[in-house]
Order: sequence, then structure tokens, then C-alpha cells
Amino acid sequence: MKSSLDPRVKRVVPENQETIAFKANDHFTTYQVFTQKKTGAQHEHVGIVHAPNKEMAMLFAKEQYARRGKVVGLWIVRTDHIFSTKHEDMDMFASAPEKKFRDPAGFMVKDKIKAFKENRNG
Repeated sequence: MKSSLDPRVKRVVPENQETIAFKANDHFTTYQVFTQKKTGAQHEHVGIVHAPNKEMAMLFAKEQYARRGKVVGLWIVRTDHIFSTKHEDMDMFASAPEKKFRDPAGFMVKDKIKAFKENRNG
């Protein structure tokens, strides 16, 4: 690999990294990218990158998803390391719509606070 003058690249890609040779039908690994907009905020999924290793995935993710907006943190996760439900198993969520009492949108807290303040000041 050619040496880079950019110190950010030097941090992510070691000087002695060998060139990766591909065999026929070889592909880069898919990584899921999550960004954090400010310290303490939750990470949000923003997309994917394809890379030969996790270091290059970090570099590609930074260039693709952290260049324009404010980002303070990145999570890079190999797609095959994500454990998820299958579409055939979605019946396990069937009872959720019946539990409206758990939906926070049903509580009108703002209205109650406003009424309390008006009663207290009035």
C-alpha cells in the first residue's frame, strides 16, 4: 500500500498492510454503519459499507457517513454478526397492537403540565 500523508489514514491503515488479492468470485464483507450525532445520544443506523477488513470498513464509513454532518462516534458491525428475528417469526409480535396502554403517545403529559402551570399562576 502506498504511504499516505493524511494522519487519519495512517491511524486506521497500518504502513505494513499487504495488498489484498482476490480470488474469482471473492467479495468484500458487508458492514452495517451506525453514527452517534452527539455524546450520550443513541447510535442510529445510517447504511452499509463493503470492505476487506474492519479497519477499511471504519475508514469507508467515516468517509461515507461522517464527512458532512456532525458525528462524534461510529459503530461498524459485520452484517453476519447481527442476530435478528426471521420474517416467518413475526407472529411473536402479534399481541403488541393490543397493548395500547404501553404506548407513551397515549399520555397527554404536556397538556397536564400546561394546565397545572396555568392553575398555579392564575
